[in-house]
Amino acid sequence: MCSLETFKIDLKGMKTDEQCLEFDVDGDFFKTLNTSEVNDGALHVSVSIRKATGFYELLFHTEGTVTVPCDICLEDMEQPIVTDNRLVAKLGIATNTDDDDVVIVDENEGILDTAWLIYEFIALAIPIKHVHAPGKCNRVMTQKLEELSGADLSGKEEADKIDPRWEALLKLKK
Repeated sequence: MCSLETFKIDLKGMKTDEQCLEFDVDGDFFKTLNTSEVNDGALHVSVSIRKATGFYELLFHTEGTVTVPCDICLEDMEQPIVTDNRLVAKLGIATNTDDDDVVIVDENEGILDTAWLIYEFIALAIPIKHVHAPGKCNRVMTQKLEELSGADLSGKEEADKIDPRWEALLKLKK
């Protein structure tokens, strides 16, 4: 199992005004977080932290691939991910803000746990619809889906067929 302790950043303990951290995210990371969307992955995350007056600016750059199920055939597929995210961390007592880009860190601890933040950045970078490239889906599954649903999942649409209701309206127009 992956230790999530490595993803904790001690903001109060920063010795310089700028710091860069590197994380490698793999399948153990997703299993430890017990995520359902992502099965596996191999990503590299670079975090650049800049200390300013009253806040910390964190820039996340994530690059790699994740393994997600195909929406059509349900087999695993690799989805490339490249994302850049910005986050502002402030030390304070309150834990709730109205701004999604601002995180309040308990000033007594001064430690920001970035594990779940990194997962959210990755999950938001996955397209809503994730399908294999045309012709790469499991043929047995797509044939069964076509057979049961009556739909053509091969990517070809029947543009020539017109709904009979629209056809009747077209006759009225003429």
